[in-house]
Amino acid sequence: MTRPPAIILAGGRATRMGGGDKCLLDLDGRPMLARIALRLAPQCAALALNANGDPGRFADFGLPVLPDSLPDLPGPLAGILAGMDWAASRGDRAVVSVAGDTPFFPPDLVDRLMQAGNGIVLAASRDAGGRVTDHPTFGLWPVALRDALRAFLAGGQRRVRGFALAHAPAMAVWDAASADPFFNINTPEDLARAQALARQERQA
Repeated sequence: MTRPPAIILAGGRATRMGGGDKCLLDLDGRPMLARIALRLAPQCAALALNANGDPGRFADFGLPVLPDSLPDLPGPLAGILAGMDWAASRGDRAVVSVAGDTPFFPPDLVDRLMQAGNGIVLAASRDAGGRVTDHPTFGLWPVALRDALRAFLAGGQRRVRGFALAHAPAMAVWDAASADPFFNINTPEDLARAQALARQERQA
């Protein structure tokens, strides 16, 4: 199967981190975005970044920067739409989305998403108690649904999970008994934990 391209979602306001671009925060000596791109690039056909404002601040990463096509920063679903439109312009049938604040996602993310279904596929993790939690900013999105997504957003809907559930998504589930690979950085405390995890990963 042909690997799809991927969009890194970094269009949010990061209010709990004091504003700015979370993906540019230093994580064990390099920007979080660099870590994410390095982990994701071998898994997909091409990479792009969804971000708003001046794209020049991402010039060092060599990625296409795709802004939201809708006003008022409607959230990650608008970034997924930007990724769908970009993938469609390339002639691809689907695009993978990855959150720009989640640097430890699985190295087999794209393969497992592709194996789980032909429509929308969401990533999920299973904890030590067997509870499964989905992570809808990590998913596989058929570009055939981009008009449906555009209409969903135009109707004032914003929830990624809400759109996915309207189209009977499949799930790819990873084990998170010891550590959740979809741990995301929302607060300074999360960043401190991520620094420790990144050092452990480097030293392993």
